[in-house]
Amino acid sequence: MLGKIALEEAFSLPRQEERTRWWASFFAVDSDKHTREISDIDKYRTQYADKYGVGYQILSYTAPGVQDIWDPKEAQKLAVEVNDWVAENIKGKEDRYGAFATLSMHNPSEAAAELRRCVTKLGFLGALVNDTQRAGSDGDDMIFYDQPEWDEFWSVVEELDVPFYLHPRNPTGTIHDKLWAKRKWLVGPPLSFAQGVSLHLLGMVTNGVFDRHPKLQVIIGHLGEHLPFDIWRINHWFEDVKKPLGLDCKRTIKDYFQDNIWITTSGHFSTQTLAFCQTMIGSDRILFSIDYPFENFHDACTWFDGAELSLADKAKIGRENAKKLFKLDKYKDSEAPVTN
Repeated sequence: MLGKIALEEAFSLPRQEERTRWWASFFAVDSDKHTREISDIDKYRTQYADKYGVGYQILSYTAPGVQDIWDPKEAQKLAVEVNDWVAENIKGKEDRYGAFATLSMHNPSEAAAELRRCVTKLGFLGALVNDTQRAGSDGDDMIFYDQPEWDEFWSVVEELDVPFYLHPRNPTGTIHDKLWAKRKWLVGPPLSFAQGVSLHLLGMVTNGVFDRHPKLQVIIGHLGEHLPFDIWRINHWFEDVKKPLGLDCKRTIKDYFQDNIWITTSGHFSTQTLAFCQTMIGSDRILFSIDYPFENFHDACTWFDGAELSLADKAKIGRENAKKLFKLDKYKDSEAPVTN
């Protein structure tokens, strides 16, 4: 399929090459290759996109990113640098690339102001944040965005009418030491990423973020971070147990997935799982993505192009849903016919 849109596609600053290579040594089979690819905007990923039929990519600063910086001033300084750098590097390539804003999430008003700058001045398409913000004197605190003090930020996201991508980051500090240090192979995609994002997103549901901001659109990756599998059970307990005990979110978990929450195929290339997600939340709320360069174009695109989907669902998931969500104009192969 030509003209696919991918929106969990990471980059790193070239000046961070040494740190990127060190970080990649913990998870990449070939850390040099990973470093080359993640530090590049317009060479390798464009070649891969042309080969595998990806017409448009929305780029985001790699995890753990700014959420790993617990000094507020340092975090804000890096966020601005990252946003200015990617804006400059996709200039003139708007038919192939867009970007998510990188935000320091230490302060709601500061985060809102930087998002506004990125959307209105730089033309960004939303924001991607790597789960909770590390904070405190030693970085051992975590800032969640599901409390009323963050309403100022969410109001600006609603006003700008752009999506917010809640992306995972590695567990750190005391949480890492107590839960994951002796189970290190479960850190990341096998388990910890899904746990972190699921907790945060359900916190937004149960603490009323979507009730106070009903037009808010939040994206999560990896075919829903395990949540679609648990929708029936979550719904059962929320509706039959928790609400009688005092839970006051206004709608059902299914309603929030229908109205406020999107999932992507990033890093989860399973036709059976995709079919299940279609059953649970519908094809209208699923978006194709790759998770490059942590995953590769070949695996993602050959899987999706060959998946047993109706042409209508392939078009929706591959590009049409994203076109509507991000209000995209024409881009490379955006009108190409969809075939099996």
